[in-house]
Amino acid sequence: MLFCPGAATGRHLGFGTHLLGGLGIRLISADRPGLGASDPDPGRDLLGFATDVAEMFRLRDITGVRGVGFSQGAPFLLACAATGVLTAAAVVAGTDELAHPSFAAALPADVTAMVEAVRTDPAGAETFFAGYGDPDAFWQRILDMSGAADRAVYTDPVFEAAYRHAMSDALAPGPAGYARDTVLASARWPFDLARVRVPVHLWYGAADTSPVHSPDLGATLATRLPDAERHLPPGAGGALLWTHTTDILRTLLASAQG
Repeated sequence: MLFCPGAATGRHLGFGTHLLGGLGIRLISADRPGLGASDPDPGRDLLGFATDVAEMFRLRDITGVRGVGFSQGAPFLLACAATGVLTAAAVVAGTDELAHPSFAAALPADVTAMVEAVRTDPAGAETFFAGYGDPDAFWQRILDMSGAADRAVYTDPVFEAAYRHAMSDALAPGPAGYARDTVLASARWPFDLARVRVPVHLWYGAADTSPVHSPDLGATLATRLPDAERHLPPGAGGALLWTHTTDILRTLLASAQG
């Protein structure tokens, strides 16, 4: 099972470690270019990441891979799904295609400004995003965007230490990898979601308060995917990857390519 973690995190961020063995899951996570141990790849795009992942699996003779994409990892996961790398996918509190015309009037003003900056001056926007590469400041931004349910998860001492370790490792080379990821996630995606011919489960928490996940908690996204099922647990927030892990994994394991 491929895991595409969220913004400014990499291979050290995990989930469900107490469940994986019993479910027969091998969880594989790779740092995106410029994050953690991965070399920079200037000018890369979402489809380039999918190509890299496909080559990684080919070299290791790994087939039949399902995938999970959390937060900003979602567009990278969907790029893999659109290019045939995966047999099924789960988007969890995923960043939607915020630049899609359907959201033009639905975004908060600051997110609208971000999307417009990426559209009109992607290089300048990338430079701007690089200013947010300090791990401590980034962690505080996560808390500021989170509702009470999510803050309770994120500020658990064990969870916070693990998440912040993953963030510090990912940002150790500098902020360029995160900045590039954010430009790619905030621009129009270079693939047609109609090409995603595998089952996709969309998991959003009804109490998710993040302005950069999905304006309608995946409702529009579900209509754009040929085979999508939307899950909206009441009371859950953006941290449902950790609060609803069993449901997410069991549902994904039950999915098979038609």
